[in-house]
Amino acid sequence: MKIELASSYGFCFGVKRAIKIAENAKDAVTIGPIIHNNDEINRLNKNFNVKTLEGISEIDGEKKAIIRTHGITKGDLAELKKSDIKVIDATCPFVTKPQQICEKMSKEGYDIVIFGDEKHPEIKGVKSYAIGKVFVVLEESELEGVKLAQKVAVISQTTRKVEKFMQIVNYLMLRVKEVRVFNTICNATFENQEAVKNLAVRADVMVVVGGKNSSNTKQLYLISKTACEDSYLVENELELERAWFEGKNLCGVSAGASTPDWIIQKVIDRLESFQI
Repeated sequence: MKIELASSYGFCFGVKRAIKIAENAKDAVTIGPIIHNNDEINRLNKNFNVKTLEGISEIDGEKKAIIRTHGITKGDLAELKKSDIKVIDATCPFVTKPQQICEKMSKEGYDIVIFGDEKHPEIKGVKSYAIGKVFVVLEESELEGVKLAQKVAVISQTTRKVEKFMQIVNYLMLRVKEVRVFNTICNATFENQEAVKNLAVRADVMVVVGGKNSSNTKQLYLISKTACEDSYLVENELELERAWFEGKNLCGVSAGASTPDWIIQKVIDRLESFQI
């Protein structure tokens, strides 16, 4: 069985930056998981004494607090800055951008529509910057019956599929007088999604590596599954099952933006050890 990596995969700019910040900070806490990858979080804890807190209420005498790549709410950030703790901001610049757009456009009287998962920490943070009305949706049908202003600004969670974003934009343009569209989907997301699609149409079996609580990894898996029925999402090499690969000629491998190279390499090594 041949093993082929997608042409674009793994750590994005924002994640690389955040990991470097955490390694340099040492002896710090992060407000929420710094990235959605448990193995990498455990490595940071073990090697650099970087611990994870669920929220600012858990801070207890720590001297340094790192803001996760997904950002935190505007209120929590203000509370942190009022305290004595040193605040180290590892928010991805691609996440900071929609926060700024949300705040600016709502100040100018626009209703805000965000394409994304309301429970995701990135969206919780972005939404908190809105001053007026803000609606978070995953489907255009969720906007039916919603009374919107005649001025609407639309943004997206950074890791979502552009095709669905376009559907929501089109829905609004047919119903609202003025629609301002801000394409806030990250370039790395575009590249990884296109790469996994191109590989999955050729592969007999696909392995997508990454945290199961990672939005961008789940999107890669769904794209892969559409093109290749035998697609599997794993967090590390221990979840691989030999039976998945029996009789297969080409195994494609991709990985989410929060998956480090050392985990990907372990997956490849395990695949090669099957000797199928």
